Amino acid sequence: MMIPRKRNLDVFDSFFDDPFFEGGKRKHQELMRTDIKEKDGNYILEIDIPGYNKEDIQIELENGYLTVTAKANSHVDEEKDGYIYKERFTGECSRSFYAGENVKEEDIKASFKNGTLVLTFPKEETKQLESKKLIQID
Repeated sequence: MMIPRKRNLDVFDSFFDDPFFEGGKRKHQELMRTDIKEKDGNYILEIDIPGYNKEDIQIELENGYLTVTAKANSHVDEEKDGYIYKERFTGECSRSFYAGENVKEEDIKASFKNGTLVLTFPKEETKQLESKKLIQID
């Protein structure tokens, strides 16, 4: 059986991949990398979701939070299809962002092209605090 292996020529190569050094987190963070920018009173989120189809992605708005979930279901009978080793991701990943309590579903525009999901929604205006008012005593 032939399985690709990484040669650890240096003892420190694998040492820093330990979850204690956030090596475990790093792999999860490689999925759904996100850039956020502000333009013309809107927030624009550009989320990398390579290897997924539009049908694999779900966008949900609940209590002001925008959650993007991508599911990959490539269940293949490895023995039947001749695979002896697979590195393809199968499962689910998601990220949530606070969009604001006043943002509605119809305010959000979404497009998906070349593995990048682009979400655009209006920037919620910050509430202005009333200035201090004095009350006269009679």
